[in-house]
Amino acid sequence: MWLPRLLLVTLAVAASPGRGTAEGAPPAPSDAQCLDTTCFASFWEARSFSAAGDACEGGGGHLMTVRSTVEAEAIALLLRGRAGSAWLGLRLPEGSCVQPAKQLRGFQWVAGDERTDYAAWASNGTNATSEAPACGPRCVVVTRELRWRERACDTAADGFLCEYSYPEGTCARLSPPPPDTAAAYLLPFGARETDLAALPPGTTADLPGLGVSLECQTRADGSAGWGRAAPGAWDCRLANGGCEGQCGRDSRGRPSCTCPEGRALREEDGRSCSAPCAGPGCPLPCLPQDDAGACVCMEGYEPDAGGRGCRDVDDCQAEPGPCEQQCVNTEGGFECRCFAGFELVEGRCLEDQQRCFDLACQHDCTRVEGRFRCTCYEGFVPDRRKPHECVLFCNQSQCPALCDPHTGESCDCPEGFVLDTKNGTTVCTDIDECGSGYCGDLKCVNTPGSYICSCPDGKFCLEEEESSGETEPTVLPAASPKYGLSRGMLVGIAVSVTVVVVLL
Repeated sequence: MWLPRLLLVTLAVAASPGRGTAEGAPPAPSDAQCLDTTCFASFWEARSFSAAGDACEGGGGHLMTVRSTVEAEAIALLLRGRAGSAWLGLRLPEGSCVQPAKQLRGFQWVAGDERTDYAAWASNGTNATSEAPACGPRCVVVTRELRWRERACDTAADGFLCEYSYPEGTCARLSPPPPDTAAAYLLPFGARETDLAALPPGTTADLPGLGVSLECQTRADGSAGWGRAAPGAWDCRLANGGCEGQCGRDSRGRPSCTCPEGRALREEDGRSCSAPCAGPGCPLPCLPQDDAGACVCMEGYEPDAGGRGCRDVDDCQAEPGPCEQQCVNTEGGFECRCFAGFELVEGRCLEDQQRCFDLACQHDCTRVEGRFRCTCYEGFVPDRRKPHECVLFCNQSQCPALCDPHTGESCDCPEGFVLDTKNGTTVCTDIDECGSGYCGDLKCVNTPGSYICSCPDGKFCLEEEESSGETEPTVLPAASPKYGLSRGMLVGIAVSVTVVVVLL
């Protein structure tokens, strides 16, 4: 049978199925059923489709959707012993027309979709009457034969079916000890019953034999359970007195709750237990204290007001502050940041220029692609061996010499150049290394400050290197420059020195 298989319980509500309630006022349901996290209710009162929908929404639900045989079987129980028809939450919107090829024929649920695995149209998907229009607005009723029929939405049906969803879960039925009578339940949408298997949040339970009134509540963890506003335990024979731990009696014989070792009873409700060592910043194990424990807080945390847990310390509020410029508090610590134009270096905010000071550049410092690098003045290039220093550079056969600006003497030239005086001006003239025969049988190409040997295969060679008594050229790519002191440079320097000595 479907009823025990789905744990579905029929509500026999002690209310007359009259029709005297004014349209718009929330009526009392005639029958109701709850399954898992969904409840269904039938109302036998003549209303239009719109008024019926308003009544369902007044109780926190909407007109019933029937997407599977499960809902269809629920309708069979709700309509049992009833004559007439009841509104479903199915309608053909205004401006839409019937589409016979579709399972819902173009009709939509009040939720705005057409999703379903079930349909039960009367007369093989057509109305019993031939004068029904082919376009909306049209609404749907269900008969006691469980067939769906179209009807004008502004007419009145004999009743309507509502659906209520409780995704947070439901509470189990209370089982009071004999000889106490069963609990009387009042559901949030107005149904009253004494025998239910599932009860939604907002349901109140009255047990006069035990002097207890409870409510199905949604807990902090999202589950549903029985509770009440007043703190402390109730009769231990009923749902363990509401205690998370053990339910017993205190020295005065009143019901009371106790918690396992290492956990403390929460003062707010007197029924749930807290774990003082489970919070952030509170490591295990706890130090013994009373019937629970006390946290020894980790660095960056301090005991909370009750001394049962730890809370984060706002390090940024310390005097003096831990950061030079900006401080951002984090869980168990803090983070230092710098203003624009500064950079955090080993806990300090340094100006961009400070990074240049650290590089100790000989000439200048420039920020390139987010990094600081040494740069040289015009006529100089960074030394390959010492990038923070600069050396003279000339890419022509003749360049002005660098002389003392005060005396005009003590002049310097780049490597591969010699001092020369032309028209009373001291210049640096490139040394022609090719005249010294360094390339041997290879073709020699002189370059500013160096030379290149042209190999037969089209590549360029620099100075010859002796290996195993034989002379072999060093092959480089065609456009490779030559750096350092070549033999030609040394010869040029020697010649210059000799000329100076002869003149003296």
